[in-house]
Amino acid sequence: MSEVKITAATRTEFGKGAARRIRREDKVPGVLYGHGSQPVHLTLPGHDLLMALRTPNVLIALAIDGETNELAIPKSVQRDPLKGFLEHVDLLLVKRGEKVNVEVPVHAEGELAPGGNLLEHVLPALPVEAEATHIPEQVTVSVEGLEAGASVHAKDIALPSGVSLAVDEDAVVLQVLAAQVEELPEDEETEETEGEETVEA
Repeated sequence: MSEVKITAATRTEFGKGAARRIRREDKVPGVLYGHGSQPVHLTLPGHDLLMALRTPNVLIALAIDGETNELAIPKSVQRDPLKGFLEHVDLLLVKRGEKVNVEVPVHAEGELAPGGNLLEHVLPALPVEAEATHIPEQVTVSVEGLEAGASVHAKDIALPSGVSLAVDEDAVVLQVLAAQVEELPEDEETEETEGEETVEA
């Protein structure tokens, strides 16, 4: 996984008012924590951060106040529920060679067996343990030819070297659901019941 370099600045103003001022400048308030160190409150460039977060579990190389260089991965991202802009980000401090627990998106490829069956993503993201600098962007699973009732378990997914499961190996990740039987429209049901008498007890 490639690193994304972002320049950040420490911040000393807190609260909703300060956060609004930061966002008006197209910046995002955030906090960097981990390894037992004191949390560092940051201001990050909004556009650069938004672009970086398009990659799941992106590795961010932070240049803080033009001096400190740290590696981090996003741990929690808050977005405006209506407009979608970034409101706040929590970053987890990591070191090269360190193992971390993350969730990796599951990508299904291939066509299910004919019959209009549906594929359900029971676990849209797979919990894994991986080296902080080698987190896979996604894991790919073939569902080619799977029929209704079939399931893909965590143990069935091929993981890159150095990546291991952080969830029960028998956990269901994907399952194929049978096609739903169409119900009769209400007008047809009414026609079928016409003439029937309702007997009151």
